[in-house]
Order: sequence, then C-alpha cells, then structure tokens
Amino acid sequence: MKHPAFVSLSLIFVCLIACKTGSKSGTNTNSSSSPASETANTETGVEKVKPAPGTGNVQGKVLYNSKPAENIEVTLCEKFNQFFGGCDGKKFVARTDKDGEYVITDVPPRTYEALTARVFDTKFYVFATTGITGLASAKYDVVADKTLFVPATNLFKSDLKTLNPKAGEKVSTENLELRWSAYPDAAYYKFSIYPEDVSVTSPYINERVQANSFAIDKPLPKGTYRWQVEAYNDDQVKLAESDRDIKFTIN
Repeated sequence: MKHPAFVSLSLIFVCLIACKTGSKSGTNTNSSSSPASETANTETGVEKVKPAPGTGNVQGKVLYNSKPAENIEVTLCEKFNQFFGGCDGKKFVARTDKDGEYVITDVPPRTYEALTARVFDTKFYVFATTGITGLASAKYDVVADKTLFVPATNLFKSDLKTLNPKAGEKVSTENLELRWSAYPDAAYYKFSIYPEDVSVTSPYINERVQANSFAIDKPLPKGTYRWQVEAYNDDQVKLAESDRDIKFTIN
C-alpha cells in the first residue's frame, strides 16, 4: 500500500487498483503532495549476478515480520507518480527467492524514480520514500557494470480491523474507547486521530499502546475525525495498518 536533505528511508503503502494511503479507480493514490525527491541510500553486499557489459544490476531483499518474503514481485520504475499512474515508463521486474533476495539484471544506466514491492498476491505495493516529509519516492542511480545494493524492504499489510468506533458513527468522548482486533505477532500498536477541522490539534498522534484498545482520556472538540491503527512487532517493524478512511463524529 508506499515509500527522499536525506533524513531516513521509510515505506509508503499504496495500491495498484483501489489505493491505501483509498482512491477508487485506475492506479491513483490519495497520498499528499510530494516534495522534490533525492537518491536513496545504498548498502554494500556480495553480487549474486554480474551485470552484463554496459548495464547495471539492482540487488536487495524483501522481508515481512522481520523474515524473508519469498516470491515477491519487485519492480524498478523508470518513471513514478504516487498520486496518479504509479510505475510508468520502462519497468524491470524480478521476484524474490526463498531467502527474500532479488536481483534485477541488465538495467540500462540512468536514475530510476522508484522501486516497488508487491505485498504478496494483493493489489497493494510499497515503495521507499525520503525527504523531510517522507512523501517523495526515493530514486535509484544505476551505473554501468556495477550492482546497486538497496536497503531491505519491509512489507506490511492493510488488514488490521478496527472495531470501535465504526465508520460514520456518532459518539461522545465520555467513556469512548477505541478498539481493534489483535494482530498476529504484534508487540504493540500505534494509533492516531486526525481532526477534519484543520484548526483543531489532535492530542493523539502515533500514540503507542500495548493492548488492542484505548480509553480516550483527553478532550476532543465536536466535529469529524479520522482514525487509524498500526501494528508493530518486537523489532519495531510495522506489520499492518487499518483502513485509512475510518471516520467518526463527536456530537
């Protein structure tokens, strides 16, 4: 469902058909606008395959829940627009082996605008981002006769289920308890509540909790809010997130 001065690489989760991070047609996403992107950081490693003369290779690894993810489709994109169209131009595709490793071979030298990894057999994929806001897709400089080693990609799913409040529900802050289904292998969760009114500051952004529920103990003004939950494992790696468009109203 994903994901740039360089701060750190993060992952953005987007969708090939009906996108996460929500839209309803084509390959659109509903991510926020992006700043200018920069080249992704690189790593060192041992070449699995030598590049053909005059071309380069791209080598990396895909994980899920801190373990190798096998048979994952990885695509290097000549052009990329996370808001409309996704991966475009020339595309170079490989799949991960049993160790989660992949090599995209015989790539013409140039700067590529994204590297995407499909989330198993779903319509979603993730991509690395960089930049101050973390919304610009990372770029990849492929050089002739060399292998570009890229950081490992950690997949995460979009199937974490929220239970209360439900989408469209009208509630009171009195005795309001957020609840969601426990997620396999989750060590903790982070939830956020986003007010629709931009003049309202949310008291809950990336609030970490151990349980799969939280009793609201700070005031929320009347209005409409969107809330989301993310699950993480013991390695602080994201496992899953809930739907990004669950809204409720404080009456």
